[in-house]
Amino acid sequence: MKTEIHPDYHTITVVMTDGTEYQTRSTWGKEGDKLNLDIDPKSHPAWTGGTQQVLDRGGRVSRFQKKFSGFLKKD
Repeated sequence: MKTEIHPDYHTITVVMTDGTEYQTRSTWGKEGDKLNLDIDPKSHPAWTGGTQQVLDRGGRVSRFQKKFSGFLKKD
């Protein structure tokens, strides 16, 4: 088995957006570093059930909606 092929796996502190902290093992940073999260499961809409925004890049969504606006309408 090869030696020295695995990354350094050490303990870091993760700081959530609400200020709570927990210890975990990671290859990120150095031993004892703090990882401050911008988005976490407590604040991200995917986990909190918040509304999801559709980002319209270059009018693609609006062109699609215009093109297929009456496609499935029942009269």
